Amino acid sequence: MKFSALRALPRSVWLVGLISLFNDSASEMLYPLLPLYLSSVLMAGPKTLGIIEGAAEAVASLLKLVSGVIVDRTRTTKPWIVIGYFLAGASRPLVAFATSWTGVLLIRITDRIGKGLRTSPRDVLLANAAGAEHRGIAFGVHRAMDNAGAVIGPLLAALLLSLQVPLREIFFWAIIPALITLALSLAIREPEVLNLPTRAPSAPFDWEMHRLSPQFKRYLLVVGLFSLGNSSNMFLLLRAQELGVPQAQIPLMWAAVSAIAVLLLTPLSGLSDRWGRKRFIVAGWALYAIVYLILGSIETSLTGLYLVFATYGLFIAMTEGVEKAMVADLAAQSHVGTAFGWFNLVSGLMLFPASLLFGELYEHLGAAVAFNFSASCALGAAALMMYWIRCK
Repeated sequence: MKFSALRALPRSVWLVGLISLFNDSASEMLYPLLPLYLSSVLMAGPKTLGIIEGAAEAVASLLKLVSGVIVDRTRTTKPWIVIGYFLAGASRPLVAFATSWTGVLLIRITDRIGKGLRTSPRDVLLANAAGAEHRGIAFGVHRAMDNAGAVIGPLLAALLLSLQVPLREIFFWAIIPALITLALSLAIREPEVLNLPTRAPSAPFDWEMHRLSPQFKRYLLVVGLFSLGNSSNMFLLLRAQELGVPQAQIPLMWAAVSAIAVLLLTPLSGLSDRWGRKRFIVAGWALYAIVYLILGSIETSLTGLYLVFATYGLFIAMTEGVEKAMVADLAAQSHVGTAFGWFNLVSGLMLFPASLLFGELYEHLGAAVAFNFSASCALGAAALMMYWIRCK
């Protein structure tokens, strides 16, 4: 990766990255605590966790497609980004008032509605602002700053837990970074490439895939297979708790995952601009399979668990930015919003059956069966990506 490529990135890429940093500081401060809150306060098990996360992500995924199509029609992204961050920031502190898992479900759905409205427009803004020659590094910078927030958030959670702040009260602290996020999102400017003629208002709402390339459709199928085994990360935290990681160290362990992603996302995503996307995605999915195979069989070993979670951070660094850059590579400029909408729909919508199935397997057949199933999906997707998808 060349530092000149970093300097060439426009202001909007850095601003969107900073917004994601503060937003994820709020989100990830609470994310590692939610399984603990559900199990210790609301007395809910793995199956309930799967229902909550799967349903919330399914709602978000549908809205990611809708918002992506709207961007192609209106050539504007900012309103959806602002509204999306507002809904997420306003909903998270309400978890403190939940008295049942259904209340948590409704709050998580509201949070994910915000994510659904902002994700595809934000991805379109990044892809268009950076241009094709710096697309990988732009998404890498964004995902790195997003994961930086995922380091800060768990560290704040661990600090508050060490000070013996009750779980309910910690959820209130999320309002501070949420307000900063909203203020920064109001400063976003549309990239010039979006200033194209808008579609006629009378044109039908075209969300169909017939205008998308055959290679993109294949890519979606492969992503769908991988996503079937990519259940909520909360199961990783639940597994760590079961294997003896103290409650106060759970957020620290997740912060370590994000710290590795922060360090490696930008250089690895930048290298994909020159070396090609496919090899990074295939290698990353293979690492995911290894992590899940180990978690399904490992016994109590805190050192081993930290190494496994560190490997998971490497998987994130190799895939998060590169997968999205590939979407823009395979999509026509006039339908890049729709392409991101479909990508986000498939990868997010599959989280519902993935989390539900994983929770069922975990609860009734044990951790080994659940984690081995996810590893099998990842290995199958990696093989298809290698031999079935033709791209750089």
